[in-house]
Amino acid sequence: MSTSPLPAAGSVSDGAAAAPLYALVGNPNCGKTTVFNALTGLRQKVGNYPGVTVEKKEGRVRLPDGGSAALIDLPGLYSLTPRSPDEAIARDVLLGHQSDVAQPNGVIHVLDAANIERNLYLTSQLLELGLPMVVVLTMTDVAARMQHEIDPAVLGKLFGVPIVTVLASEKLGLDALREAIAHLRETPAPAQRIWTLPKPVEDEIDELSLMLQHDAGLGARQSAVEAVSLLMQDKPRPEEIGRWPKSVLDHVQADKANLLAQGVDFSSTLIESRYEWVRKICAQAVKKPGKAVANLTDKLDKILTHKFWGYVIFFGVMSLVFQAIFSWAAVPMDWIAQGVAALSSFITAHMPAGPLQDLIVNGVIAGVGTTVTFLPQILLLFFFIALLEDTGYMARAAFLMDKIMSKVGLHGKSFIPLLSSFACAIPGIMATRTIDDRKSRLVTILVAPLMSCSARIPVYTLMIAAFIPNKRVLGIFTLPGLTMIAMYFLGMVAAFGMAWLFKKTLLRGPSPVFFLEMPPYHKPSARTVIMTMLERAYLFLRRAGTVILTVSIVLWFLTSYPQAAPNTPPQQQMAQSYAGRAGHVIEPLIRPLGFDWRIGVSLVSSFVAREVFVSSMGTIYSVGDKNSDVEQISGSLEKKLRADPYFTPLIAVCVMVFYVLAMQCMSTIAVVKRETNGWTWPLFMTGYMTALAWVTTFIVFQVGMALHWGLR
Repeated sequence: MSTSPLPAAGSVSDGAAAAPLYALVGNPNCGKTTVFNALTGLRQKVGNYPGVTVEKKEGRVRLPDGGSAALIDLPGLYSLTPRSPDEAIARDVLLGHQSDVAQPNGVIHVLDAANIERNLYLTSQLLELGLPMVVVLTMTDVAARMQHEIDPAVLGKLFGVPIVTVLASEKLGLDALREAIAHLRETPAPAQRIWTLPKPVEDEIDELSLMLQHDAGLGARQSAVEAVSLLMQDKPRPEEIGRWPKSVLDHVQADKANLLAQGVDFSSTLIESRYEWVRKICAQAVKKPGKAVANLTDKLDKILTHKFWGYVIFFGVMSLVFQAIFSWAAVPMDWIAQGVAALSSFITAHMPAGPLQDLIVNGVIAGVGTTVTFLPQILLLFFFIALLEDTGYMARAAFLMDKIMSKVGLHGKSFIPLLSSFACAIPGIMATRTIDDRKSRLVTILVAPLMSCSARIPVYTLMIAAFIPNKRVLGIFTLPGLTMIAMYFLGMVAAFGMAWLFKKTLLRGPSPVFFLEMPPYHKPSARTVIMTMLERAYLFLRRAGTVILTVSIVLWFLTSYPQAAPNTPPQQQMAQSYAGRAGHVIEPLIRPLGFDWRIGVSLVSSFVAREVFVSSMGTIYSVGDKNSDVEQISGSLEKKLRADPYFTPLIAVCVMVFYVLAMQCMSTIAVVKRETNGWTWPLFMTGYMTALAWVTTFIVFQVGMALHWGLR
């Protein structure tokens, strides 16, 4: 994944000329991301727009003439009338209001052929912008199965812009699209408006447009677009208040009041006019069978959204995913572990003994190497997530889960953020911006970190591999796999339980009605799946090479100094170190959970990032073994834990339970602070999750001790 920053529009150097910047725009689930990945490949970077948590994706596309163009993949949206941060960002980029992005030189509009009526509403708005545009017709294979016939030539004539048919997953039409992009700058702008409005509405738009030209210095085309946008809003957004003169904003309110006095609702009138245009376009360019055809999507939905079998299949799919994450990753994890051990042995054999060797072997390699071992599981998790999203199944899962979540007060739109939190709570929390109701959004933010993220996988895997026997259950599942599933299930139960509690107390209120688009099923794009895996693997390895490396070095120092007298037993040396002393200070707080000072040190260090627990334990046990031979130093951490009389299966389960429920991630707290505009809710979230983790782990440990379960 390329991490080099893209220059601003108009400054992407490409020989003697500057490469143009084009915006990729389309509805959610229209195939836009697949097109973006097919055009840019690895020549892309991901970040956030300044001041908000909306994701910003940029890339470069190589053109047939040898030049290149910069692409910015705008968030999926249904309308340019901003009703969410995503839509506001997309609109501001297209109109040149986004400070860190120059106004695009043109628009690449991705249009879903299988849902063309719904997509054309956005098309009507994009045509008004006056920017050169090319329409990319996707999902034509799905439309064909639905017996929808779409004539691209007629569409192109009606729109006044080029139309390119693309099947990105099969790499069909991409050359024609690159050719169209190469000539996009010279493509004439679409007609200003090709639908009509009632005269009172037209008069108000024209009057406000002239005022914007005079008071704000806008051109005729942009002033008309801005006039429509201002009149569509119920009230000005904060950024609008600072953008326009007070005279303009006052005039907008007066215009809306004047129209209402004439019995005209501006928003309803404009929406009806646009859809009337959509109906005319479809009547001329789209043919459908007279009788509805039971297509593959309809047939599959009868099973996959069934009130009984839908849930059976859903939980079966989830069980398969988590079972595969544990089982299929075993072999590549062993390969990485063997490579880490070989590297450790090589350095020990060829580097003089001393503090530097000790730092590299017992600090860097033991810490970072142990964490990198879990990369195959991270890759598998995101492989399944990308696969399920790209096939269209995720929307069905959201539909099924809405019935359950509504009973605990969660919004149906909470499903995607909560599901995203299985990968990482940060994008999950960011995804809550699609939830319009403030209280429902806040509840989702507060419970999202309870979903077991990928950073917990190394902790679970270490404890399971060391203490859960690899036995078959019902001849299908394995006990380690079921234990992994149980941890995820515990997080879900805790999330739903706390959501119910919050909706009954602090954030009381009804759950808003949930509307969900059901995209058609389609063949997943191998490129999209692979790009998702590579992107997440890069982020995981970057964290291992920065945060975890830093923590490992610091922890090595704290566990190695002050140095004890020669021949001091390793565990005594560890206990006398800075880390050991700190661990003994907090030990009374965690002893009721069955944790000793070594686990305490790892708990504190993993507040930086949950997976640091594994590297911390690796550092502690490697430093403790530094007087042993090379084979012992290079031994796997799970074997060392298994050989430690203190650790038992009960302790392992308690560690996992604590990590399911505890807030052990500074980055998540920082994102919650930014999303809620203050420290009140992130501090509350940290407090309630820590208390929940402590009490639950205490109960598990005490009950386990009373029943003599999991003891050696």
